Amino acid sequence: MAELQDDAVAKGLGGLEALISRAGGKEKGLPPVDKWHPDFCGDIPMEIRADGTWFYMGTPIGRHSLVKLFSSVLRKDDDGKTYLVTPVERVGIGVEDAHFLIVEMNVHEKEGEQVITCRTNMDDVFEVGSDHPMHFVTVDGNEGVKPYVNVRGRLEGLFVRSAMYELIAHGEEIEVDGVLMFAIRSNGMTFPIMPADELAQRSA
Repeated sequence: MAELQDDAVAKGLGGLEALISRAGGKEKGLPPVDKWHPDFCGDIPMEIRADGTWFYMGTPIGRHSLVKLFSSVLRKDDDGKTYLVTPVERVGIGVEDAHFLIVEMNVHEKEGEQVITCRTNMDDVFEVGSDHPMHFVTVDGNEGVKPYVNVRGRLEGLFVRSAMYELIAHGEEIEVDGVLMFAIRSNGMTFPIMPADELAQRSA
């Protein structure tokens, strides 16, 4: 049954898949979506759920290769909406939380500086720093803090729980603008998480 549903989804998306492929979305690196300014062709019933699963018309897209193809032409514009963009059309999709998940990270030293390297669920690999800054959202309940990082353009990645714990383990107390903060360092930049005294209260 799942295979039949997947085939139906793939057939429904076949035209869009072919269009993206012709635009250079397969095995040619990332297409230059920031340079394309096609007309808006409306929203389509596609959504990226909070767990990273892509849905089309309420059905999960099971083909990872197809999802990776679509993710290669993602763009978030300054209107706050996320689009799939090709040279000839721009269609809107829904995003429940982040565009990507950070599923793996590594910490190493480079030229005397701590460097954090991330890998997304779509196999984007990059170093946290000025081109890929981080920010943290404090939430109520058991989640505590949600770490986000800029993947490309305005597209963001959210650290999965295991990667978040590994990231937080590399946090340290650093003075930022006269305030002692619990923060993460990477590539010579400091990314504050929260004031150190607030962290102490939360941990008490």
